[in-house]
Amino acid sequence: MIEFDNERIKPVDIEDEMQEAYIDYAMSVIVARALPDVRDGLKPVHRRILYAMHDLGMKPSKSHKKSARIVGEVLGKYHPHGDTAVYDTMVRMAQDFSYRYQLVDGHGNFGSIDGDSAAAMRYTEARMAQITTELLEDIHKETVDFVDNFDGSLQEPSVLPAKIPNLLINGTSGIAVGMSTNIPPHNLGEVIDGVITIIENPDIKISDLMKIIKGPDFPTGGIVMGRNAIRRYFETGRGKVKVRGKTEIEELPNDKSQIIITELPYQVNKARLVERIASLVRDDKVEGISDLRDESDRRGMRVVIELKRGVNPKITLNQLYKHTRLKVTFGTIMLALVDGEPKVLGIKDVLKHYVEHQKEVVTRRTQYDLNKAEARAHILEGFRIALDNIDRIIKIIRSADDTVEAQDNLISEFSFSEKQAKSILDMRLHRLTNLERGKIEEEYQGLQERIEYFLSILSDDTKLLAIIKDELLQMKDKYSDERRTEISDEIIDIDTEDLIPEEDIIITLTNDGYIKQLPLDTYRNQRRGGKGIIGIKTKEDDIVQDIYTTSTHDYILFFTDKGRVYRLKGYQIPSAGRQSRGTAIVNLLDIEANEKITAVITISEFEEERYLFMATKNGIVKKTDLDEYNTNYTGLIALNLDDDDELIDVKLTEGNCDIILGTKKGIAIRFSEDNVRSIGRTARGVKGIDLDQDDRVVGMDVVDDNKDLLVITNKGYGKRTPLNKYRSQSRGGKGLITLNRTDNNGDLIDIKVVSEDDEIMIITAEGILLRTSVAEISSMGRNTQGVRVMKLNKGDEVVSIGYINTNEEVEEVEEVEEVEEVEEVEEVEEVEEVEEVEEVEEVEEVEEVEE
Repeated sequence: MIEFDNERIKPVDIEDEMQEAYIDYAMSVIVARALPDVRDGLKPVHRRILYAMHDLGMKPSKSHKKSARIVGEVLGKYHPHGDTAVYDTMVRMAQDFSYRYQLVDGHGNFGSIDGDSAAAMRYTEARMAQITTELLEDIHKETVDFVDNFDGSLQEPSVLPAKIPNLLINGTSGIAVGMSTNIPPHNLGEVIDGVITIIENPDIKISDLMKIIKGPDFPTGGIVMGRNAIRRYFETGRGKVKVRGKTEIEELPNDKSQIIITELPYQVNKARLVERIASLVRDDKVEGISDLRDESDRRGMRVVIELKRGVNPKITLNQLYKHTRLKVTFGTIMLALVDGEPKVLGIKDVLKHYVEHQKEVVTRRTQYDLNKAEARAHILEGFRIALDNIDRIIKIIRSADDTVEAQDNLISEFSFSEKQAKSILDMRLHRLTNLERGKIEEEYQGLQERIEYFLSILSDDTKLLAIIKDELLQMKDKYSDERRTEISDEIIDIDTEDLIPEEDIIITLTNDGYIKQLPLDTYRNQRRGGKGIIGIKTKEDDIVQDIYTTSTHDYILFFTDKGRVYRLKGYQIPSAGRQSRGTAIVNLLDIEANEKITAVITISEFEEERYLFMATKNGIVKKTDLDEYNTNYTGLIALNLDDDDELIDVKLTEGNCDIILGTKKGIAIRFSEDNVRSIGRTARGVKGIDLDQDDRVVGMDVVDDNKDLLVITNKGYGKRTPLNKYRSQSRGGKGLITLNRTDNNGDLIDIKVVSEDDEIMIITAEGILLRTSVAEISSMGRNTQGVRVMKLNKGDEVVSIGYINTNEEVEEVEEVEEVEEVEEVEEVEEVEEVEEVEEVEEVEEVEEVEE
């Protein structure tokens, strides 16, 4: 202690003082503000509002009173924390979209599901709802403890008797210090059945209890998806429940449809939901919506989402579930105060605590009624003695000088108690008639029966529990209603892929690295020799490098000239208009500045016993198990390359196929895949063909002897030759002639293994695309020049081909967009096939290059 100016100052450690002060504050928030009591399910502010209304006599049978009057009563007597907090709490208790069973009967504007706030408290009126009287019933019978209010001038209940299990039927939410609670509402009828079941079988399994209490029952309805989360919070008090809004799909004329939203997940603002949908449409994140309007009225909710012609409503609905609060996750934390201590409770614990509370309430009520009955019987016993001795009673009273003397004389003469003597002195003369004597006797005998009944309840738990069950069943008959929230066994875990329709698409990739996807039916079939349609507009000096047909759900592996592999799904490639150049691939793949996509393959799934077969510009080939590329990582090494080499193609094989390579000078080599053993992902590979000095590999494919080898040149010439014309050779050989090259027909740009049922797509440097049937291209021998497949504008040349497997009937259609007309060139006569063409000199097999 320090003496200072005759005052004592006590030194205090600031850290200890702050800890103590914060703990006091935290406990005040936890116990006195933010968390509900497990017994009546109410926080202090809710309890005080309801008790104040009860105290003011605002019963359902009385007229509504101004909300400001109620708020003032609560603030002045019980809850000095601010009028806004009290009024907002009362407003929520009156909202049919916030409380499953409203505790306040509001009159006036109490807000809406669109987020509109309630009118000021001076304009609205309120009174207790009918069900609220059940929470307060028998509160005057000493059923609960009363405590001092904030200034000690009044008493308030520490808990309400709560004839209904309010914590579960209305739920609650709150944030305390270091903890929070979020309990969903449930159906009253189901919860009461659950309480009765717990009384009869306290050891019931959760799986059996779930047959009675099926899960949350939100005031706004909706659909709970999956039962596992319900079971989890039933068992542990914690769980994440997924809730969807309820929707309908209506078919309209002209192949149109509309989605109708009739119910929303709990606590979702309807106006904000509509705004969010409009925002998604405006930003092109959700496509296919032509109109959006809110047609809700007093008959119910109705949000109409009208779709464009041909749009699949289920796909759009899934997109809305993904991107809006039409599907939400309700995180359940069943935290409540048990004897003033916060605890997370499973549903059985909540029900058991409620049963214990009701046992105490009924016991205290019975004891109160017993005391009242015994007190009245005691008075009636005095009346009976007095009536039997009425003359002596009158004589004693008349002879006494005053009331006190008369009372004392009666007590000494008849051994009355003070209360009995006083009651006899206060008894009126009309009670002396024979009729009144009979009523007193009848009342006394009735009281004796009641006393015996009360004593039997207090001495027998079975009778006590039977009373609780009977009263609960009365509450169920009086207030239960149909479940609003549907419980679905379906487990919702929407993946992005689930939101995308599976359809065939065309992917185009330009030399400068622009990529896009288009539906396959964008390009219509044309005859050989047609002009084609514009498939892509490239920027100046850019040319289309390749085209691929795939599905939106297939994996797409992008191989670069540097020997690296990247992976995307088809739907991850942005779609664009037919004449758009697309998106820069560097925005989709983390490729280096000097890296270029040179090969692309599509895979539906990574199967065992399948391989990726690769070929490089310098004739190196490699085979690797497909499963080695089944990883979410991209930018992996696909193979190691020599400094002057580039990867040019990759094929998916079964491991025992024949492979054919084609070169720029028109040479092809066919060899068995068995000659190339499977090696690791990062290995280099072995020699596939021995190239001339100025030659290079331009294409690779997998052999099928029932099909033809299609070759296309940069000047638009092509032909197909049966693959059985190419005999199998040893890997590393010189190969055979597959095209008679001339200045007229140009260099070979690619090879494809095709059948007559296939269609091919040819694209030029100017972005002109031709889709035509393979059957339109003549079948010829190996050592021939081919025929004109596509007419080219002056200075244009073919840069890529792709093929489409289809069994659809080929129809000739009008060209969609004409390009500058080019004079038709006569078909080059087929060079007479020599019966036996001298093979290019084979060289001895080259030793396998080390991995």
